[in-house]
Amino acid sequence: MRRDKMQMFSKLGLAAVLLALPQLATAQEVGATPTNADIGFIFTTFMFLVSGFLVFFMAAGFAMLEAGLVRGKNVAMQLTKNMALFSLASLFFYILGYNLMYPGDGWSIQGVLGAFSITELEPVGLKGVEADLTYASVGSDFFFQLMFCAATASIVSGALAERIKLWPFLVFVIVLVSVIYPLQASWKWGGGFLDDLGFQDFAGSTVVHSVGGWAALAGAIILGPRLGKYKDGRVNPMPGSNLALATLGTFILWLGWFGFNGGSQLYMDTSGNVADISRIFSNTNTAAAAGAAAALILTQLLYKKPDLTMILNGALAGLVSITAEPLTPSLIQSTMIGAVGGVIVVFAVPMLDRLKIDDVVGAIPVHLFAGIWGTLAVCFTNSAATFSVQLTSILIVGAFVTVASALVWLVLKATVGLRVSEEAEIAGLDRSELGMEAYPEFTGR
Repeated sequence: MRRDKMQMFSKLGLAAVLLALPQLATAQEVGATPTNADIGFIFTTFMFLVSGFLVFFMAAGFAMLEAGLVRGKNVAMQLTKNMALFSLASLFFYILGYNLMYPGDGWSIQGVLGAFSITELEPVGLKGVEADLTYASVGSDFFFQLMFCAATASIVSGALAERIKLWPFLVFVIVLVSVIYPLQASWKWGGGFLDDLGFQDFAGSTVVHSVGGWAALAGAIILGPRLGKYKDGRVNPMPGSNLALATLGTFILWLGWFGFNGGSQLYMDTSGNVADISRIFSNTNTAAAAGAAAALILTQLLYKKPDLTMILNGALAGLVSITAEPLTPSLIQSTMIGAVGGVIVVFAVPMLDRLKIDDVVGAIPVHLFAGIWGTLAVCFTNSAATFSVQLTSILIVGAFVTVASALVWLVLKATVGLRVSEEAEIAGLDRSELGMEAYPEFTGR
């Protein structure tokens, strides 16, 4: 009986194949054979989409890192800020930022000021248009670049935690993602004057990370430190609510960085490009590991005990350091570049405290200081980079972002105010800004 059933199913299957053959033949006649250009377009577009959702997951990493490093009475506020900033970045980057960053032939001022127009995607099925098969779809490129823009805003969020009002912060985010970030990014990645100068920044140690760091530094200085952070010449520690969340956030960021750096290869249309992407993954991971190890060893030597928050930021600093050039270094060179990033964090955090600049999560040492180091370190592995051009570009971007950010912060401070009241800060922003009580697992801190 079982054999008879199998024979029956076999005959039915053969009949189905025979019936399908005419349709398959017709499809072959109608459909054109894919060319090498088609295949390259498909694979590069696919790479941008996969890399983009890896970088998207970094938004969860930033949220968890910040939630773990702020006190329990401010956790919901940080999560609210992260949800809001990503949503606003997604909207305003397509409304203004993307074409300002990538104007193509539509520069308003050649090499300096991009195009003012809303992003347009290709029509459904590419109907009626000739796609640029030398690159990728507009939708995939926009999606990928948007994630970088949102990451820049997340950097600012952590540094200014626990004392800034929600809505003024979000107003700053809108200006950052729609004007400040895309404008300076166009100077390098949009083919602007820094690119013509020969500036090298593969995935954004300066274009993304130091920009977030400069904006955060200007905001932290203007906003001032948290109440009680610096008192009677002493630095008063304010431990975070949940180091498990902070560690989870760091590992999520580490994972997302493979998309961040790997996708910045920009092409996946040849065996050489695919090999380079794998090289970028390896170098990125090595630099992160070296940054964490350097912070682990150095805090043991300096403080006689390892410091977990320094180790977490050491890993992130290693990642930021390698971002400017993750392709050309060897594994040994990547180790050295990442390790220096970890060392920078260990010394920069107490330096900021001596200057009474309150950075809640260590974003300025990680993204600004390590970003500067990573941009200069390109000169050691990439012959196309020169120290003078790299330094000049750092200074130009730093000056522009700092001045522009400071102006926005000062206008907000003079009009709607930046900082919550002392009573609100003591009670916690979850209560004063959101009308919420601290979650039970976070109470007591």
